[in-house]
Amino acid sequence: MKILVLGGQGQVGWELARSMLPLGELVVLTRAELDFTQPERLRTVVRSHQPDLIVNAVAYTAVDKAESDEAQAFAVNAIAPGVLAEEAKRAGALLIHYSTDYVFDGALDRPYVETDTPNPQSAYGRSKLAGEQAIIATGADHLILRTCWVYGTRGHNFMRTILRLAADRESLRIVADQFGTPTWSRWIADATAHLARAAYERRLAAEFESAIYHLSCAGSTSWHGFASAIVEESRTQHPGRGLLVREILPIVTADYPLPAARPANSRLDCSKLLINYQIVSPQWRDALCLSLAP
Repeated sequence: MKILVLGGQGQVGWELARSMLPLGELVVLTRAELDFTQPERLRTVVRSHQPDLIVNAVAYTAVDKAESDEAQAFAVNAIAPGVLAEEAKRAGALLIHYSTDYVFDGALDRPYVETDTPNPQSAYGRSKLAGEQAIIATGADHLILRTCWVYGTRGHNFMRTILRLAADRESLRIVADQFGTPTWSRWIADATAHLARAAYERRLAAEFESAIYHLSCAGSTSWHGFASAIVEESRTQHPGRGLLVREILPIVTADYPLPAARPANSRLDCSKLLINYQIVSPQWRDALCLSLAP
């Protein structure tokens, strides 16, 4: 299998370069090597490599900036995935693409399933939903993986921000009325590799079905709970790190206004993934412990 991974320097893309390696001939391109704001140029890239599988880990993720930069967010998150899907169909390839919990408004009092009606409340969420729709409209073979609260040891993410702030401040104020599931980028990549292998076999057997799946760790917490767990695990596993923070205070969303609205409920139900591909989600706290291991 010839595999083309896009976004190899991102927190998920970096892990994909390791997870996908055993599956075949692998080409990993970084965002610096591709201009997703010029989606038509992606056609040349795909046609030059002629992959059997494209994994798109590139996204415009500056959620607040997208409120004033919606055109660029749509270019990267909506138009480019549609172009990739068109080229995947032309090449007879499978496209795996990542989406987000932000396609939902967060108003439900239960985890979201794939058939729940999207209602994004931010420019970022609208751009990601448009990307899903663009892919589906092409008729290309695809797997769209919605995930949430992604973190890892690379890139800009909540875990790295908390560790930086905890090393500099004695007190942190963290939102406690938004709930979701922290999801480790390495596990996302490993689950994607499993999906890719199974999907490849199903395509060979003419048994593959394109679909949207929810892909996150198990359990849930608030941002405050996540921050507290990060500090606790870091102190346990890295006692010499010398974090200064003494208290992590819970606040409500209204106390920390931001340009883009966040869903109050970002929990995703991943039972469809378990039933169809036998992927068991690890508990988020267990994954966090592994991610911080020396």
